[in-house]
Amino acid sequence: MRRVFAATMLVGWALSVPAQQQKPVGYVPTASATVSGEMVVTGGKAALSGSNVVTALDRTAVVTLARGGSVDVCQTSSLHVTGSGDSDGLLLALDRGALELHMAASASDVLMTPDLRFAMVSAGPLDLRVRVTQNGDTCVENKGRKAPVLKISDAFGEASYELKAGQHVMFEHGSLKEVVDRETVPCGCPPPEPAGVSIADAALSGKTVSPKLAAKQHPFPAAVSEGLAEPSPLPAQKPGETHTQVSDSLGYDGTVPVTPTPLEHGTGIAADPLGQPAQAQEQKGVFHAVGRFFRHLFGRE
Repeated sequence: MRRVFAATMLVGWALSVPAQQQKPVGYVPTASATVSGEMVVTGGKAALSGSNVVTALDRTAVVTLARGGSVDVCQTSSLHVTGSGDSDGLLLALDRGALELHMAASASDVLMTPDLRFAMVSAGPLDLRVRVTQNGDTCVENKGRKAPVLKISDAFGEASYELKAGQHVMFEHGSLKEVVDRETVPCGCPPPEPAGVSIADAALSGKTVSPKLAAKQHPFPAAVSEGLAEPSPLPAQKPGETHTQVSDSLGYDGTVPVTPTPLEHGTGIAADPLGQPAQAQEQKGVFHAVGRFFRHLFGRE
């Protein structure tokens, strides 16, 4: 329901723009986004006219505004861009994902999400970060001490909220009645991965590392176990070389009792079950044979 209402307002704004309006609203590289609507593509850039939808690909798509400033459409996010026709006012509608606004805002600028409407109470340098999740959670950060005050209202005008300069809040499920003030999670585009940063350095700095970067820096064994990389092949055997291959395996049978051989304390010599050392037993056998010989010789046996 909320998305239908937002789309209806966006269409109404677009129909209010004169049909002869051809002044470009902004420009976006076609290599970083798909663009639909009225546009002219020249030199790898699409000139946005009238009403357009910009969907970022696997990177942030920067829409350079003709009046100055820019709109950063975060990767995989979709943004509706509509000019007001007779003025430089903009209507921006974030369908999903996140964006960042860097421009000199005017009172005629409007930003919409499926649940909320943002209007500029006054003009000023705007550095606004907005992110909308699937369940409607809307993260908003109005950066800068001189940022304009934003009046935020819900789709049906039943509630409103004034977002002051420097505020960072979260509207849970897109509701102005469920506000988490002093939000700490960033609302805008994720920072790009710097080239050459190791996983160890990223861990020390508290940054996250993507699986692709991890697989590139440590291809084995973690990458192989995760199916991210193939193990290196074994070296080819040279002619004439002989390699010994062991095919036996270790085994253990828990049903066979194991009788430990006790050691005589302090000697390291194995003892028999009667407690006498094996070496002493051997010596006793020799002298016992000699004694029997003498006893037999003198007739004592």
